[in-house]
Amino acid sequence: MKKILKLIGILILFLIAVLLFNTLRTNSKQVASKPTEKVTLASDIYQNLSKGLQHKTISFSEEAIPDSTAFFGFHRFLKETFPLAHENLALEKISTYSLLYTWKGTNASKKPIILMSHMDVVPVDEPTLGDWEAAPFEGKITDKEIVGRGTLDDKGTLIGLLEAVEQLLEESFQPERTIYLAFGHDEEIGGANGAAKIAEHLKAQGVQALMTLDEGGFLASGLVPGVEDDVAVVNLAEKGFASFKLIVETNGGHSSAPPKENTIGMLAQAIVDLENNQRPYKMVNPIDYQLEYMAPELPFVQKMALSNPWLFKKPILEKLNAHTTTAPTIIGGGIKNNVIPTVAEATINFRILPGETIDIVEEHIKNTISDKIKVERVGFLTNPSPVSSIDSEGYQTLQQTIRDVFPSSVVIPGLVGGGTDARYFYEVSDDVYRFYPIRLGPESMTRFHGIDEKISKDNYTEIVLFSYHLIKRFGAQK
Repeated sequence: MKKILKLIGILILFLIAVLLFNTLRTNSKQVASKPTEKVTLASDIYQNLSKGLQHKTISFSEEAIPDSTAFFGFHRFLKETFPLAHENLALEKISTYSLLYTWKGTNASKKPIILMSHMDVVPVDEPTLGDWEAAPFEGKITDKEIVGRGTLDDKGTLIGLLEAVEQLLEESFQPERTIYLAFGHDEEIGGANGAAKIAEHLKAQGVQALMTLDEGGFLASGLVPGVEDDVAVVNLAEKGFASFKLIVETNGGHSSAPPKENTIGMLAQAIVDLENNQRPYKMVNPIDYQLEYMAPELPFVQKMALSNPWLFKKPILEKLNAHTTTAPTIIGGGIKNNVIPTVAEATINFRILPGETIDIVEEHIKNTISDKIKVERVGFLTNPSPVSSIDSEGYQTLQQTIRDVFPSSVVIPGLVGGGTDARYFYEVSDDVYRFYPIRLGPESMTRFHGIDEKISKDNYTEIVLFSYHLIKRFGAQK
């Protein structure tokens, strides 16, 4: 017994030694920040954003026709508000409503960069109007904020980019590297006719960019326990997106004599089976990068956990939602309270982890639920994106710019669970990243696609300044 206890003690000491060794050798990966030049922005930047929000460029569904009055009105607003950009940059309309600006560089040997945003917004639920500080499309400017649909997603970055371009043109800045501004019109419904067509157009022209940058990353304020500084999340990839319809068809019948297998009961069981048999959590790239960059910035206990994922993998991966998620989103069936329906349907949405595919998810569904239930793919589907590099010139320049503009921030690579237009640009770009410095805290997270969307004046100013320094850094001669 003493030998066993001694052996256990030795193993415990060895484990502690390994944990401490891995923790203590974990060093910060943050680059040193450098001072940026002082920039005086135009006094009307808040009014310009307000005017842009007033155009109801709403994407309702994949089948709905865009509101030409709203989108063309927004185009006219951009032309009137940013005259220098429209005089000096070539503008092409893609698929009628999407816009591609080309700021020609002086050195054709340098690869261009592509900066993205989208002009469409999601609808507003009518019953929630009373919960807004101001009407969603009024563009109200308060003492500290601009209120309206699109402030966070995604007119704030679109108009902010053009503010930066206009400022640089006023300073007679001429980029050495060509800069594209790609603004899709249907991101909220998949981007098939907007960003996808822009990417096809650039590919046909033989464009191969150094980097593409889109929404999908942010400045997290107060969201990471143990970290007081802002965390700048630069997402290197995004999960895939797929929805499947489960269809149950039976002979139905009278509710007074229910069959052993009830239509709705079978459907309900299928949903429960899928929720109880989730896809496994996995340590994949770029989740491993995220741990490497985050661990050194945390208090000791959290640092030890992230520095030793081999031991603490399960809670870490669960916290990061590092698996293909399963979410029932639509259900329907039945016509009367005493009639067992002949058909019942449910739609299940999956956000697919890198390393898995739409085919794998479909096979998982079929293996999990009854073979009496039909499974059909529905709507927009896409596999996970490739994972971009953290060693490239594009990432290093982006990281340095973030640290310079936000010197106290912690920059970490990551994976975004939602979808963006960036997914279409891998064939025309060496790397694709997702980041603009939109500040998200515990309160603002629900404002995305939600009630009372707004952005602070200070944060909007930060977006314009970040865009200004990013364009200047990528475009300046070296």
